[in-house]
Amino acid sequence: MNTRILITALVLSSAVAWSSAALADRGDRLEEGFDRAGDRIEHRLDRKGDRIDQRLDRKGDRIDQRLDDRAQRAAENGHPVRAHKLDRKGDRIDQRLDRKGDRIDRRLDRKGNRIDRRLDRKGDRAERRWDRHHQ
Repeated sequence: MNTRILITALVLSSAVAWSSAALADRGDRLEEGFDRAGDRIEHRLDRKGDRIDQRLDRKGDRIDQRLDDRAQRAAENGHPVRAHKLDRKGDRIDQRLDRKGDRIDRRLDRKGNRIDRRLDRKGDRAERRWDRHHQ
């Protein structure tokens, strides 16, 4: 009789140990899921910021080139003051668009980092809650 109770106790304790290990793994998987989601969102926003920054850089370069061409034609036609003004105007517009692109890129980077941190904390809380309720 004692061996039967002992065997039953061993089987039950191993089942409980396996079950608690599986439940702990579930909490870890919850946390990892939130971490991966945060990383994906952060990466997507980083790429979006880079694309916007590059697009504005190209736009500034095109405008600057167009105004440089106009300045060159004005200089050829005997208007050096107008040529100088057009050249400076193109440079200013190009720099302004570069700064705007950099600002947007930084803002989206910060937003991605903030979302990633928030999801990391959410995953940590979910794991702790899961572990607390399934011990």
